[in-house]
Amino acid sequence: MMMILEAKNPHFLLQSTKPPNDKTHSNKHKRKSIPSVTVCQCLLRNSDAGKLVHEFDPKVPVEKAVTPPSSWYTDPSFFQEELERVFYRGWQAVGCIEHIKDPGDFFTGRLGDVEFLICRDEKGNIRAFHNVCRHHASLLVSSGTAHKASCFVCPYHAWTYGLDGQLLKATRITGIQNFNVKDFGLVPIKVATWGPFVLLNLDKEISWHEADINTVASEWLGSCSEILSTNGVDSSLSYVCRREYTIECNWKVFCDNYLDGGYHVPYAHKGLASGLQLQSYSTKDDKAFIEKSLEDSEQVQIEDIVLCEGVQRGLESPAYTTGRYAPTVEKAMHHFHSLLHYNLTND
Repeated sequence: MMMILEAKNPHFLLQSTKPPNDKTHSNKHKRKSIPSVTVCQCLLRNSDAGKLVHEFDPKVPVEKAVTPPSSWYTDPSFFQEELERVFYRGWQAVGCIEHIKDPGDFFTGRLGDVEFLICRDEKGNIRAFHNVCRHHASLLVSSGTAHKASCFVCPYHAWTYGLDGQLLKATRITGIQNFNVKDFGLVPIKVATWGPFVLLNLDKEISWHEADINTVASEWLGSCSEILSTNGVDSSLSYVCRREYTIECNWKVFCDNYLDGGYHVPYAHKGLASGLQLQSYSTKDDKAFIEKSLEDSEQVQIEDIVLCEGVQRGLESPAYTTGRYAPTVEKAMHHFHSLLHYNLTND
């Protein structure tokens, strides 16, 4: 499952756009939304955010460790710190190469507060830009538009950009002074591919030439890149569909849910648990089987949404500060929290 982060709300996650010809699903299980919170840049390095990071000690073994405090999941300044030091640094998977097979193919999305546009230009090169018109900051391409184009026309004042990001046409600018068309192209974003994935890097401190495949693999996948380079990636897998969910919880709640080693499955997913018979495991690739599997997956997802939103409400309660790990099954969750601590405390 690929997760695209939206920063409109400090507690929540998951905003992405529809690739071509998609059967996108929107869940109906929503509670009243919590107002958006805007946090100034100066808040990122304040003492409160720093103190919160150190309320979790990754050196304590999982058998003795307490979980990160609830403030990691509820504090706006902590969320801003995560955006700056985790999501805006390093490579983030945002889509599949299959969505931009041919020149003119494109898709859009949002990572934190950053709206992005990825396309394949006339020469076959993959390009990534901030999805913002240089005239008056309108979103250049909305998620509901076609996903094939020869150029990008701003819906506000019709400024037009090529697939290479260059400004092709600026309407009604007669009399404008100190204006150079070459200076008003779309703002580029570093982009790379690995296996079937398209990745972005918003870090302003890395240079363009550093975006080689080896750097991308080692940074994005760590030690797993060596294993995958040896065994390869299954290129026979093909894209089927994409489903979108608005889940009213902090992004880490959703991750934690998938990192409890299946602890919750027999209690919260009884239908799934009854169908897990590894001794009779087999693979099938016919259309009917895939569609049935998607139906089953949908039910599990709905159940997980209820769980995660319930956890978020509990984290906001004054009755809860920290919890404990079940050592035999929640080592992956502890490792995830330790990695996050490392990213937040190391430049």
